[in-house]
Amino acid sequence: MSDFFKSSSSSSSPSDMTAKKEAVMNGVRSEIALASAQELINKTNEKCFAKCIAKPGTTLSSSEETCLSRCLERYLETFNIISKTYSARLSREREQRQLNQI
Repeated sequence: MSDFFKSSSSSSSPSDMTAKKEAVMNGVRSEIALASAQELINKTNEKCFAKCIAKPGTTLSSSEETCLSRCLERYLETFNIISKTYSARLSREREQRQLNQI
């Protein structure tokens, strides 16, 4: 990756630089996705634990297990809805930009 930041030499073609840039961007996107997933898990754990566990102990009661399961399902369902809506919005905006460029 350090080669990416060096000034381009005469042997590097524009397509090579484009491929390197795309590779870096894909890596950044992957890291952002991973960080987002970790944040979702951490927030879900915090919120659901606070809501469902009245007295922490060595085991969970069946009602606590049910509450945690339902809470997690709701968070994941909400996350999926938001993700799909956001992706659709980005797609529409991308298409609109392409139409405006024509």
